[in-house]
Parts: sequence; structure tokens; C-alpha cells
Amino acid sequence: MKQVALAFFFLISSNLFAQKTCEYSTNITDSIGTYKLTKEYMIYEKNFAGNKNYIFLSLALTDGTPTLNVQFIQKSKDFIKANCFDKNSKLFFQLNNGKIITLIHIDQENCGTMIRDNEGFDNRILVGNFMFLKGSFEDLKSSPANLMRIKYLTDLDDYVFRKEFIAEMDNQVYQPENYFINFLHCVE
Repeated sequence: MKQVALAFFFLISSNLFAQKTCEYSTNITDSIGTYKLTKEYMIYEKNFAGNKNYIFLSLALTDGTPTLNVQFIQKSKDFIKANCFDKNSKLFFQLNNGKIITLIHIDQENCGTMIRDNEGFDNRILVGNFMFLKGSFEDLKSSPANLMRIKYLTDLDDYVFRKEFIAEMDNQVYQPENYFINFLHCVE
């Protein structure tokens, strides 16, 4: 019996220590309502042949409704294909426990913004906001995610999550697989 209690204690304490401290880039409460937005967290980076791709996630809580914000940044001197979000766009996360979690896009069409920098690179920035479906929080908090599939207006892309990587952009260590385990508590 003591071993069961001890094992339970270590399981609970490891989950508590796994969660990261919540850092918000925005935290507003006024007469209109409340809005919290966690800092952006890189989950994907690819630098190949002068082309750079980054994906950042952040969690928002708007008047008690949690959403996931996804930001795609593409940088290239070549043509950058535009992907668009529409009312039918979805995010799918495959978890290590075999479950697939679906998030639906907030009904707002967006094809991103193209910006040319001083070095002659085109930068396409695409931002999407996705709503969690009822019951998905517990699964996301309990199992790492190993794949993210994005359904755009006309295309479908898959991104395999690494357990951990050091980003070339800022030399920081990121753990994409555990993003929800570490930060989902920030918007509960």
C-alpha cells in the first residue's frame, strides 16, 4: 500500500513540476472584459537553402474562452506560396497516446501579409486563431503531441514535432511535444 501511495505522489508531483510558469505578453482586464495572451513559443523551425520557416504558438483567454493562436513566418528570396485560413480550416494534433485532437478556426478568412525586408527577403506572416473543442483539454494536458496537421483553404500540411531542439534563430531550447502539457494551465 505504501508503494502505491508513493508512486501516486511521484506521479502527481512530476505533473506539477512539468508545468512552466505562465508568462503573458498581454494581460488586460477592463470594463469590456478580460484578455490574456501567453508569449509566443516556437514549435517548428526549418532553415534550408536560404528559405526559413517558423511556427509559433500562443494561448489566449478571452472572457473565459481559451483559444490557440498560430503564427507562421516564411522568409525567402524566392516566390512564397500563400496559404489561407477560412471557416473550414482546422488544426489536428496527434498525441503520443494515439488520440487526435481537432481545433476549429475562428470564422475569419486570412491569407497572411507579405513584407519585404532591407535584405531583399520576402516575409509572409500568417496568423490563425483556433478554438478548442469540448473535452480536448484533458487529453492535451496528459499526453505529448507528436504531429500537427493544418487544413488550409486549399492545402494540407503536416509538421512533425521534435521532443526538443535548439533554435538557430535565438539559440533557445524548445520542447514542442510538451507545449500543451507545459502551458495549457495558463488559460484554464
